Amino acid sequence: MGTKKLKPMSLSEKAGTILRQYGGVLLGLLVLVLVVHDIFGTHGYLAMSRTQKEIKKVQADLEQLNRENLKLEEEVQDLKTDPRVIEKIARDELGLARPGDIIYIIPKSQQLPQDATVNP
Repeated sequence: MGTKKLKPMSLSEKAGTILRQYGGVLLGLLVLVLVVHDIFGTHGYLAMSRTQKEIKKVQADLEQLNRENLKLEEEVQDLKTDPRVIEKIARDELGLARPGDIIYIIPKSQQLPQDATVNP
């Protein structure tokens, strides 16, 4: 029986052998890492979903502010042009009256408390 000498493997042969043995596992791990990154990464599915929800919330807030802005613009226009609104403010807040009007001032100690739920 003869002894057969094994010739040493080159580096490329070793790499080829390792790739043949573990190639499927390495490819599977790489795919798994990419899938996890696409779901949980900084630009992944969950981050994009969160960003879209935030965009919808900001758009809803913007629409609400635009409606409020339009209402305030109408109020400003009424304050500039509508004599009834101007008169109401003059009477209620400034205590002014037309000639011939009689103003009754009730002391605060005798006034009933204002309740927002009670309508006169």
